[in-house]
Amino acid sequence: MTERATDYTVAVLGLGAMGLPMATRLATALRVTGYDVVPERLALARDAGIGTADSAREAVTGADAVLLAVRSGAQLDEVLFGDGGIADGLAPGAVVLLTSTVGTGAVTGAAARLGEAGVEIVDAPLSGGPVRAGKGDLLVVVGATPAARERARPVLDLLASTLTVVGDRPGDGQALKTVNQLLCGVHIAAAAEALALAEALGLDRAATLDALTAGAAESFMLGDRGPRMLHEPGEASDVFSRLDIFVKDLGIVGDAARAAAVPTPVAAAAEHLFRLGAAAGLSAADDSAVIDVLRPGKEPGA
Repeated sequence: MTERATDYTVAVLGLGAMGLPMATRLATALRVTGYDVVPERLALARDAGIGTADSAREAVTGADAVLLAVRSGAQLDEVLFGDGGIADGLAPGAVVLLTSTVGTGAVTGAAARLGEAGVEIVDAPLSGGPVRAGKGDLLVVVGATPAARERARPVLDLLASTLTVVGDRPGDGQALKTVNQLLCGVHIAAAAEALALAEALGLDRAATLDALTAGAAESFMLGDRGPRMLHEPGEASDVFSRLDIFVKDLGIVGDAARAAAVPTPVAAAAEHLFRLGAAAGLSAADDSAVIDVLRPGKEPGA
């Protein structure tokens, strides 16, 4: 275990599927205080040996860094500036690490407001999932000033196995993550279409997947989601990444594309597929369940 650096303190706000393993990882070397609005998540954090606070404001008091694991730009704004928001409780010189995908506009607006109080945002959206989060094996893309990156270095070094600095401005990380999510969403949708077609043509699903992943049609998402797409219609599977995350993220892709006047028809089609999945009651299902929308004569989520 890494020697604990007791002079560096981190507040982790949001102890969900990603926030809790990140907090656990950080606690191997840093002083960590966690907070979540859900009491059960606080209990899980305490069971993992993480100190908890009774409010977000209490958690960030005196923190060198605040790691935010929120679901949307609206949540980011609420946590920072809403009723009971933390912005007024942050010490000058502290850094806020945003690990979520919320879009460039939300981050640049928050960064401007925090900058007036001497607090910088490290825009650090990440990929890798809960298991890799707990091991410090995440891909993190960062947009932040060099000074802010240096202040956040103890956190970034513990969480990232691959750290890519994409720019010196908050929002740059979100921009690259938006492009990343365009490809990820399209690849999941394409994998679902291919395997649904194979099933409808009477092919053995497992043998088809083995053949596809051995050739030029292979992609990370086909290899990762494909095995989970072999479930029977309506069969529950473990949730590694919720379907509604891609409803959100592909919505961010669409907004960015329209603002940049870049046509993205393939991404738009993938977004429509995920929205059909959400409308069919699959929002909280693993995103691989989007294949159920495509199965002829089958009722998604049945």
